[in-house]
Amino acid sequence: MTLFDALLIGVGAFVAGAVNSVAGGGTFFSFPALLAVGVPPVVANASNSVSLWPGSLSGAWAYKRELAPLARYLVPMGIASLVGGVAGGLLLLQTQDGQFARLIPWLLGFATLLFAFSPQLSALLARWRTRRRSAHEGGSPAGWLTQLLVSVYGGFFGAGMGILMMASLAISGHDDVQEINAIKNLLSAVIYSVTVVTFIVAGAVSWPHTLLMIVTATVGGYWGASMARKVPAQWLRRLVIAVGVFLTAYYFHRVAAA
Repeated sequence: MTLFDALLIGVGAFVAGAVNSVAGGGTFFSFPALLAVGVPPVVANASNSVSLWPGSLSGAWAYKRELAPLARYLVPMGIASLVGGVAGGLLLLQTQDGQFARLIPWLLGFATLLFAFSPQLSALLARWRTRRRSAHEGGSPAGWLTQLLVSVYGGFFGAGMGILMMASLAISGHDDVQEINAIKNLLSAVIYSVTVVTFIVAGAVSWPHTLLMIVTATVGGYWGASMARKVPAQWLRRLVIAVGVFLTAYYFHRVAAA
């Protein structure tokens, strides 16, 4: 690994960690960086997942103040994330990458629309559903099931998982963007933990690249989460939507060019 390779991978992982802690979609920066220096796609995907795991932990730690009152809610949601991540990882082992690649832009586009219009959808749902239980009191079965499905996606192919999760949390009734960020970072860490074990056991990790990315992504994750508090909520929502639109267009282009 040359100095230029190390610099490219380090910067890509730092940006990925920061973006993941704020809005999701950091894989777009770190995964291409690995491909650009010649790491094979499968190994690059595995190494990328392992390297971003500590960043999600540091992002969650930066939000520990927001997470503290949500312990009762986070336990069942964490279980959903663990079960879904295991299921998604096992499904990945049985599926060809090309089959799922064609679905990625559609999933990202749908998730972006959900997040963009989540305030209107939440108001619409509130008109007919019974009074919802507070997220601080343990959530709802529908919220748990949604998180389970998002976790299956994350364990299967993590690109855009943060956007999907933020969309599902917003639709479930969370209206504080900072709280959504905090929950998303913690639950993403649970899902990443499952993929880390899977890829390490499979021996599909390039450790020289991964160790460098772990350090820079972790720093980027903590920095991004800290900076997010200083960004107005409306601008943060716009950033999430912009990342979603960009990722959707990128993956549609990749499918069309394949």
